[in-house]
Amino acid sequence: MKLDRRTVLAGAAATLAAPMIATRPARADAKRQTLVDSCLASAKKILSGKDFPDAVKLMAGARGVLVIPELVQGGFILGAAGGRGVLVARTKPNDWSYPAFYGMGSGSIGLQAGGKVSEIVFIVRTEKGLTALIDNKFKFGAEAGVTMVAVGVGVEGASTTAGGADIVAFANSAGLFAGASIEGSYVDADSDWNTIYYGQGATAKAILLDRKFSNPGAEPLRQFLAKW
Repeated sequence: MKLDRRTVLAGAAATLAAPMIATRPARADAKRQTLVDSCLASAKKILSGKDFPDAVKLMAGARGVLVIPELVQGGFILGAAGGRGVLVARTKPNDWSYPAFYGMGSGSIGLQAGGKVSEIVFIVRTEKGLTALIDNKFKFGAEAGVTMVAVGVGVEGASTTAGGADIVAFANSAGLFAGASIEGSYVDADSDWNTIYYGQGATAKAILLDRKFSNPGAEPLRQFLAKW
């Protein structure tokens, strides 16, 4: 079969373009997008609900928000906890970054008897708290100079002024909840998930501070947080 010059050039262009197309992040990666949507639902429930009136107050000056829509804690006395979520940062009013994926887990420190599921919104109030979350694997209760207050729904005096806390956690739990259940837990950026959702080079810092990456699937979450 004889190929004319235009056919050959078109084929060559398609071949050269293929690697470039393959490196672009999927606009609708189902697994990651489902988590982003779940984080939006949890943020709406906790920040727009009546159970945590102080959460809304703290949002006015928040530097970041970490949402874990489902933290599963199991076992009897000793157990394990795990969940995934996203961290979003703000550098100026109404200018929220795209979300970076994070994992949260724990060994056996502070876990209560019996399994339960919690959805948690961590409001990061200070630059120090945000830097600690972005720069390294962060362990609640162990990071020098970073303080946290945890509040559970249904607990008497559930609202809190937070004092000088760098991070305030608001937890809506199926089952008993106490602040100690978060102590000893850690959060760490999920590099694999960030790469799949955004593309190569999508570190937490590049997403949250350098603003080098975006994904239209996260726009509803950013728009909701833009209320504050």
